[in-house]
Amino acid sequence: MPLFDITTLNTELFATPKIAPALQSWLAAPQARGTLLGAWAPDIGTLNDIILLRQYADADELIAERKRTRLSDNPFGCMEHLRGWTADSYIPLEFSLPVTPGEYGKVYEIRTYRPKLNGMAPTIEKWAEALPPREEYSPCSIAMYSLDGLTRFTQIWPYDSANHRAELRARTVADGVWPPKGGPAWLSADMVSTLAVPLPFSPLG
Repeated sequence: MPLFDITTLNTELFATPKIAPALQSWLAAPQARGTLLGAWAPDIGTLNDIILLRQYADADELIAERKRTRLSDNPFGCMEHLRGWTADSYIPLEFSLPVTPGEYGKVYEIRTYRPKLNGMAPTIEKWAEALPPREEYSPCSIAMYSLDGLTRFTQIWPYDSANHRAELRARTVADGVWPPKGGPAWLSADMVSTLAVPLPFSPLG
């Protein structure tokens, strides 16, 4: 089972164009571990961030990449433009794999829920039933749950635009396809949604 992480870089004001070339080199360096799947800049949500999605073959590979970054004298190759960074580890839902690079949308929604303390297993069960019919409307890039930190359930969806997202979500609700039947009962009210645009080198574009 592969592992994933979402790394969030907190950047200086309007620094993304300055950061992108050095960040791309850092992620592609010979000593880098893991596979980059997505790189986005939020357009709606917390601004002046860069969000990275990476996949790792196993825990050893993930830890090696974390060590490389933590011990670097120039993390991500662009320290002069960073205010800070965080990394969160995830286990994917097997039925949402594989994550296949390609052109899927101009806007990606990165959506995170806080399930109730006993709600993760039921949430996964509800998703296993509901995701196939939901994907007949639009694809889900990945769905996964946190391995460390707070209990979280994160999903990433591509859309053509913010309006396209709103239209599809309204249609799936009207058709009774989404949300998963009984799923919201296992969630808390703590939810966060970010709409982000792919960077030029993002494999998910």
